[in-house]
Amino acid sequence: MPEESNVSLIGAYAPDFELPGVDGEVYHLTRYREQFRALVVIFMGNECPTVADYIDRLKVMQAEFKDQGVSLIGINANAAQEGLKDSFEQMKRFAVEMALNFPYLRDPSQDVARGFGATITPEVYLINQAGVICYHGAIDDQPQAADAVSQPYLRRSIQALLAGEVISPTDTAPQGTALTWRKTPVG
Repeated sequence: MPEESNVSLIGAYAPDFELPGVDGEVYHLTRYREQFRALVVIFMGNECPTVADYIDRLKVMQAEFKDQGVSLIGINANAAQEGLKDSFEQMKRFAVEMALNFPYLRDPSQDVARGFGATITPEVYLINQAGVICYHGAIDDQPQAADAVSQPYLRRSIQALLAGEVISPTDTAPQGTALTWRKTPVG
């Protein structure tokens, strides 16, 4: 498991990637972000209970901000060899069962997760059109209770970015399940 980093990526360029989506497309971050004013990268997993708590809220945000030039992108970087729960085939089923309205990508090498410094599912990164990370962390302050949210961190960050306003806070602590890292091969 990689060591956690205390280095903030806020203000840094997002690590570029080219990953396969469950829809059969290949997503290249640089090319994809050229189509949008902002992207939200969400590290998520099929069996994470916190992702399950947030999935409907994420779909609502995608629908709400799509016409304003924002797209969410889910990335599953969990190790698949620990079982088939996070395999690419299971991701395809998950996307259909959950009726995802945003791309869901596989990070089989876990290099993208490492590049972003992701350690939790769900963990979000808001990226502006220039490719700069503007917000990182939690979706909001109430994973289990959508009706009790008092701090909609991600929603406010997207609204501020679109309005050209200052994002505050820029970094919050994500809440969820630890990302499942591949076991390093010996020798």
